[in-house]
Amino acid sequence: MRSDFRAFCADALADIQAQGRYRRFTPLAKQAARFPYYRRPDGREVLVWSANDYLGMGNHNVVIEAACEAARAMGAGAGGTRNIGGTSPAHVALEAELAALHAKPAALLFTSGFVSNQAALATILNSRPAGPERPWHVFSDEKNHASMIAGIKGARGIVCHIFRHNDLAHLETLLAAAPADAPKLIAFESVYSMDADIAPLPGLCDLAERFGAMTYLDEVHAVGMYGAHGGGVSERDGVAHRIDLIEGTLAKAFGCHGGYVAGDATVIDYIRSAAPGFIFTTSLPPMIAAAALASLRHVRATPALRSTLFERAGALKARLAAAGLPVIPSVSHIVPVHVGEAARCFAISERLLAEFGMYATPINYPTVPRGQERLRLTPTPLHTDAMMDQLVAALSTILLPARAA
Repeated sequence: MRSDFRAFCADALADIQAQGRYRRFTPLAKQAARFPYYRRPDGREVLVWSANDYLGMGNHNVVIEAACEAARAMGAGAGGTRNIGGTSPAHVALEAELAALHAKPAALLFTSGFVSNQAALATILNSRPAGPERPWHVFSDEKNHASMIAGIKGARGIVCHIFRHNDLAHLETLLAAAPADAPKLIAFESVYSMDADIAPLPGLCDLAERFGAMTYLDEVHAVGMYGAHGGGVSERDGVAHRIDLIEGTLAKAFGCHGGYVAGDATVIDYIRSAAPGFIFTTSLPPMIAAAALASLRHVRATPALRSTLFERAGALKARLAAAGLPVIPSVSHIVPVHVGEAARCFAISERLLAEFGMYATPINYPTVPRGQERLRLTPTPLHTDAMMDQLVAALSTILLPARAA
């Protein structure tokens, strides 16, 4: 059996490689003092265009010093689960700050954004508020993140409906066909990070209220960047108070690590008390919690970071379009460039790195559908006009002759 499974793995990997979508990691050392420049193992610098450290906060002195101070005071690791010596004052303060960010009564930290989605959704949907004879009906956007899908699939005995991406009419049809007395939950994101589009949050809230459904919003690619204080698209659109649970991350705009959910205090307490993904894992290191707290407070108080981010994203979109490059229309801070074939997408990324000293992640199936492969660019406030001009010149050299042929 062991040899059979090894042979299966070898065949599966060979098939992935033949499709041109085998994932090869590029070792790059972030340079805190020179972000967005990283360094390769051989010492060469690389200009990175695909980091999720959207605001460059992972390199900010306020954040670094908070981490160092906490490490000197409390050590490197938490040393236990939240229930077994793993709750520090930094964890408590961070949860309070996250709740305030979203104007919610409570928030709960997890070890990653993936875990927060998986654990929170599975815990909610494994409950039976209306009794075993009336299971949850969950309505999930077809482009929801893998972590949300994992949480939904981890629930037993539910009825799952997939609605077309951002399609309110289709969602309304599905909600109307579901039993009126069944518990319902609508799960969706705000910013969809591969297509760079944004969900119609007010319309989703309208439908949820009309059909008595809970709302679960993933703001991972929006917290810190949208809204007056960085509360996400729900803050920007004035609907945060209409969303039951808001999930987010500390690993993107805040430049640190970890995930969280925020919402009603009783619901958050239930997740805290019932989610295996929270109960049975070592908590975030205090140094990470302290760094995230410092970052969150800085970002909330610095709206110029957000305005600069969107100015930079707009500048890159305009440059790419003016050069005739296949930039995918985007209403968010994410700038995708269409390629359309997995092996070619990987080859373009490799050439960009080898010949031009720039890194852009190739996005292939299953992250995006086959035929929609792309480079995903994420300009930050620290990407200059000169850097953008270098990128456009490199992509023009690589892509435009191939398109003309």
